[in-house]
Amino acid sequence: MIADCYSCTQEARFPDLPPREAVAADRHWRAAHAIGVALPGWLVLVPRRHVTAIADLTDAEAATLGAWQVRLSRALREVTGCARTYVAQFAEKPGFGHVHFHVVPRPADLPPEHRGPGVFALMRDAVSPQEADALAARLSAALRDR
Repeated sequence: MIADCYSCTQEARFPDLPPREAVAADRHWRAAHAIGVALPGWLVLVPRRHVTAIADLTDAEAATLGAWQVRLSRALREVTGCARTYVAQFAEKPGFGHVHFHVVPRPADLPPEHRGPGVFALMRDAVSPQEADALAARLSAALRDR
């Protein structure tokens, strides 16, 4: 665990996390609702150990990465009704250098200026913790049913 790493700080609290921080998990990955985003259902998929580059994922982590991205995308479509999902990875912001994959629901009615990379303009006006927890509970249930 790295003390100034948000993902590691949250992981150290597992399993005593609010629903928004533990939508689903296995021994390699944890899915959480993103913080500081205006789009409900915007998830991040985070390795459960500290790693700062995709090339440093273990073979076991890499083997399940794609399956997690597809499972989360399917659950988002089921729960939010999104038309598609976007997946992106940067991990460049101070305190957030831990590899994490954004799995972003793209609603059918999302304005054109927020489609594609424009979706990152929605990293503001955060979804409330209560709304994120409620959505996380629905997503967790959808993932258990798979």
